[in-house]
Amino acid sequence: MIHPTALVDAGAKLADDVDVGPYSIIGGDVSVGAGTRIGPHVVITGRTTLGARNRVFQFASIGDIPQDRKYGGEATTTTLGDDNVVREFVTIHAGTAQDRGATTIGNGNWFLAYTHVAHDCVVGDSTTFSNNAQIAGHVTIGDWVVLGAYAGVHQFCRIGAHAMLAAGAIVLQDVPPYVTAAGYPAKPAGTNSEGLRRRGFTADDIATIKRAYKTLYRNGLSLEAARDALELASRDAPLLAPLVEFISGSARGIVR
Repeated sequence: MIHPTALVDAGAKLADDVDVGPYSIIGGDVSVGAGTRIGPHVVITGRTTLGARNRVFQFASIGDIPQDRKYGGEATTTTLGDDNVVREFVTIHAGTAQDRGATTIGNGNWFLAYTHVAHDCVVGDSTTFSNNAQIAGHVTIGDWVVLGAYAGVHQFCRIGAHAMLAAGAIVLQDVPPYVTAAGYPAKPAGTNSEGLRRRGFTADDIATIKRAYKTLYRNGLSLEAARDALELASRDAPLLAPLVEFISGSARGIVR
């Protein structure tokens, strides 16, 4: 399953059915799980782990050192879970000692061509990075987030679960769960209702989220007052609890 032109270090740990294409390079501290397919001209290096059934297309680079002047060769890592798709020219970099020391990606994510995941990022499950979407270091992306083409996220920002970034959005502050953000700098632009419908949220759920959005953005409340109102509403609507928790934990402030 390994093409004769591929360079696989003797120290690499590959499951028996891993497929490695022509001219790809796999480093000695790399582990690759069952059913993973690695295309031609791929580089996977560093202390990197890929789970099962991942698909890595040609010219992708996973696990190389971070683009950070502070990096001094520390033993940091990159981890991808299962069932991820990594398309052409995607770059995913290892962590730094100044933060978690790890870049961590969950399961079932799609990274389309030319997307970038920088050092120390945490990406959840089932996200979609559209072409050329880029996230800087120390960014956290929640489950089911969609990043439109050419979207960019500033370092240390968080994007909450089920949020959506419009094409070309430049995010300088946190984007709460369920919210769509657009523009430069990104501003709230409604709820991600279509995405929620596709994921099985009921009409009542979506209506509850829309009311929460109005509380947060349309009723003229301060952020603290809006958070308190949402906390009260979450007692009868548990799906708002992640929104309240997200707002409470924001260090950079949320888009408003």
